[in-house]
Parts: sequence; C-alpha cells; structure tokens
Amino acid sequence: MIPSFLSFAGLYNGYLRRCFTGAGLLSQKIDMDNETSLHFWGPANKSTQKPSLVLIHGFGPMAMWQWRQQVQFLAPHFNLYVPDLIFFGESTTKSKERTEIFQAESVGKLLEKIGVKKCHVAGTSYGGIVAYNLAKMLGEEKIEKVVIASSGVNMTKNHNVALLKRAGLDKIEDLMLPSSPQQLKKLMSLAVAKQIPFVPNFFLRDFLRVTSLFYFSDF
Repeated sequence: MIPSFLSFAGLYNGYLRRCFTGAGLLSQKIDMDNETSLHFWGPANKSTQKPSLVLIHGFGPMAMWQWRQQVQFLAPHFNLYVPDLIFFGESTTKSKERTEIFQAESVGKLLEKIGVKKCHVAGTSYGGIVAYNLAKMLGEEKIEKVVIASSGVNMTKNHNVALLKRAGLDKIEDLMLPSSPQQLKKLMSLAVAKQIPFVPNFFLRDFLRVTSLFYFSDF
C-alpha cells in the first residue's frame, strides 16, 4: 500500500477540499431522519443577495471530485449547495431504498432542513436523473431553472444491454462499480474521450483505495 503522503489520490483529495473551502464553502453533515444522513458543501456565509444553486454529481465520484472548476466559478454568483448523494462520499443510509427517486427525496429533505426555500438545480449524468426527479417532485414553487447534462433520462433496459455488450461484460455492476485496476481501465475506455496511453496499475489501485473510503462501502 502506498503511504498516504505519497498517494496521488489522497493528495488530490486534500487539494479539492482546499478548493471548496477557498470558494467559501463549508463541509457539513445533517441527519435527514433516524436512517439517513447527507454530507454536503454549503456556503459558510449565506448571502441574501445571491440565488441558490444545487449541484448534483454523477455516478462514480463524490461531489468534490466532480464540481471543482464549477464551484470556483459559480461561488461568487450563487449560494452553492453541493451534496454527496447517498452511498457516495460521506452520505449514508440504513434504508433498503436504492432508486433515484429516493435520492431526490433525500436532497429535497436536505433543502428543507437547511432552509432553502427556492433554488436552481443542475445535475450531470446520474445526477441529472436525480435533478429531474427533484424538480418533478418539488415543482415550480421551489425549483426554478433546471440544467440536465449528459444524462440518460430516457434510458431503457436495452441501453444497458448494449453497453454491456460493448464492454464485454455480463453484469452492469462489474462496469459501474470497479474493484480492480482492470475493471477501472474498462470503465475509462468507455467513459473517457481523451484516452491516456498508459496508466500504471499501482496508480489505479491507489485511486480505488482512496475513493472506496468514501463511496460504495454501504451499497
């Protein structure tokens, strides 16, 4: 195992935290009920002059790994709320629910608990599906503009079948929940536009080790 001070993924994780705090965001965790807790980044000093914007990450990384550049650009203009979806980052639940509707309900409860009356919402990939359900659930009274990016909102079972065929795998979890460098390379080959010619296995193993501390452990 790579020592923590030599771990690129660990060092990058620390860098991301500094970027978020540098953008004026504070790491927080709130219990939704006796089963579910959500971790999120929110404004350290909320401004009544700014609109609120919720950023919902995709499947795979926790929020901090996905929204660094957007947070630094958007923080001067919005009160930003950046939750880790359940099973990602530090957000956990004892519930048996596993649907995107449950994710949307949990984000909705979070917004209610922290007093966000009205907001814009943006989601990418899986987060776009959650954002869609959140907007549908809360309606125009609470959700203003909605941005959905790179999301398969209308995906069917046949889309997953075709994806597995391209990957040469039998189960979707072997692709979406990589547990080895080989599985992660397969996912990267399908998900990354600009391929890196060679990534050593020790680097990928370290990435899986660090990120597994935060997500998928309760899935």
